Amino acid sequence: MTSVLVVDDDETIRQLVTHRLEASGYEVRACEDGREAADLLDGEYEPDLVVLDVMMPRLNGTRLARMVRNGELAVRSDLPIVMLTSRGREEHVLEGFEAGVDDYISKPFRSSELLARIKRHIGA
Repeated sequence: MTSVLVVDDDETIRQLVTHRLEASGYEVRACEDGREAADLLDGEYEPDLVVLDVMMPRLNGTRLARMVRNGELAVRSDLPIVMLTSRGREEHVLEGFEAGVDDYISKPFRSSELLARIKRHIGA
């Protein structure tokens, strides 16, 4: 089963995305901030894709994406990352791509679009 890690400090968003992904057949794990996600990714868990918010306490999503891309965590450095954030201005999108994310979706978002982008990146 395809595994997706959802990282967002907003509980409503975490629940919404988790529910939609599970209903579509994905196995989902969720973290409430970047530090929790970094600890999980540096342990035994390697998802097929990460859905990542930017603005989070303890460790923001942009830094977490850079940690993955720089090989600082025990996951493959080309792990697909979809940024899902309320920061939608052009400079924010460019900052996300500069950090190495594969895709960028601004909130508010349509879950059907998120699913389509996830499928695109994991070949499902």
